[in-house]
Amino acid sequence: MDIIAHLADGFVHCLTPLNLSMLVVGIVVGLLIGVLPGLTLVMGVALALPFTYKMDVTASIVLLTAMYVSGTYGGAFTAILFRIPGEPIDVPMLWDGYTMGRKGQPSKALGWTLVSALGGGLLSAVVMVALTEPLAKFALRFSSPEYFVIVLFGLLSVVAIGKGSLANAFISMAVGILISTVGTDPIYGAHRFTLGSSLLADGIEFLVVMVGAYGVGEVLARLETGFATKPVQKIVNARTELPTWKEMGEVKGMFFRSAVVGDLIGLLPGAGATIASFVSYGIEAKFGKRKAEMGTGIAEGIIAPQAAATASVGGALVHLLALGIPGSGATAVILGAFMLHGIQPGPQVLISSSGMVYTIFASLFLGLLLMCAIGYFAIRPLVKILDFPEAVVSAYVLILCFIGALSIRNNVTDLWLIIGFGVLGYGFERMKFPVAPLVLGVILGPIAEEAFMNTMISFSGDWTVFFTRPISGTIVAFTIIVLLLPSLQKLYLRYVAAAAPIAAK
Repeated sequence: MDIIAHLADGFVHCLTPLNLSMLVVGIVVGLLIGVLPGLTLVMGVALALPFTYKMDVTASIVLLTAMYVSGTYGGAFTAILFRIPGEPIDVPMLWDGYTMGRKGQPSKALGWTLVSALGGGLLSAVVMVALTEPLAKFALRFSSPEYFVIVLFGLLSVVAIGKGSLANAFISMAVGILISTVGTDPIYGAHRFTLGSSLLADGIEFLVVMVGAYGVGEVLARLETGFATKPVQKIVNARTELPTWKEMGEVKGMFFRSAVVGDLIGLLPGAGATIASFVSYGIEAKFGKRKAEMGTGIAEGIIAPQAAATASVGGALVHLLALGIPGSGATAVILGAFMLHGIQPGPQVLISSSGMVYTIFASLFLGLLLMCAIGYFAIRPLVKILDFPEAVVSAYVLILCFIGALSIRNNVTDLWLIIGFGVLGYGFERMKFPVAPLVLGVILGPIAEEAFMNTMISFSGDWTVFFTRPISGTIVAFTIIVLLLPSLQKLYLRYVAAAAPIAAK
């Protein structure tokens, strides 16, 4: 009952003029980010982060969370109507959503998307409210060894679950951690890698790294192609047609399954909405009642990726609020917003700032309803934004990057730093090094270092404490399992490939 009372207070606080206006702005901007190809969800949230610097912390998190939620839905418009995925999240939407549209039912496909996003998101919000407080109470038993290994688990699980080369992901994370060490040692006060610069003595702001790597890096990548994105065919009669109660009743089982899959994947640190979308579609294609028809334009192929993608949001936020560990790239940026306001998310936040936490919970419920209402009525103007030339959009992105960099410390040096990290982010993308581990390393590196040093001081340099304490030892075991998963998967695939010819004989 305490949770319900706190949540009711959260709704009251969420309806104040400032929080409600930030919620509406976040939903609209998130939808626009989802519609614009190439402007990814994480990049959009990172670009908005500098503008929250002078804002109230609750309003800031409400804004960024609203962008996060609506960004998982907005890209479905262009995927269904134009066969242009706004994000990697929306790639599975092409296989059935666009196909259904080509069959003359784009409005129906958009209706299924809206219902899936709303249902998956609401289930996710309920799970978030139910799990965050129990997990935070359990985390109160953590000491510095446990906190170090949970941060390590968050870092390494992002690396292991991320796509592409595992070695490249490790290198990217290591570079991020190295960048985070620039400045003053938090324990002994010594200067490190400052090159005699007084500005670097204060460290490199993680916000500069994020905005540079995501924002400027993306603009440089587009510049290389000459802003050559193909113009899209205009659709005049874009609208949303909701499915009937009978149609929804026929797929309620698989809808619930997809939402649960999204929630569970969201609870895995580092997995995020993209993995949830692909995994949910894959499960339906292998085990669903109509698995043979997947890819031919059926409702199940739309529901599975969209419900899972939106449902993953709540799971990712559970880690952030209860443990202070981001569950996805977007929540890593939201963690940066907390730290920008001097707040470290984790078990103590529910004690010291419970009003703020439950306002965030309430904003997720309200945000989902607003997202669907705006998406239903404003689809035509949202799609019309595709008329803007890609070069113009990139110019605005670059301006936002520089304004954000200058607003941090009002120092021109940060402008040069953001350009430098933009070049670094562009170079990483060219050489197939993922940017997400770099950003996570910059944000979580100082937290991990401080927890490690406090452990070494408290336990007289005994490193075995990480393995001998029950909770930290269990988390270390989970971390090792996560690291071994990609290798075990490759061995299994090789075994299956080698066994297939033998079985054929």
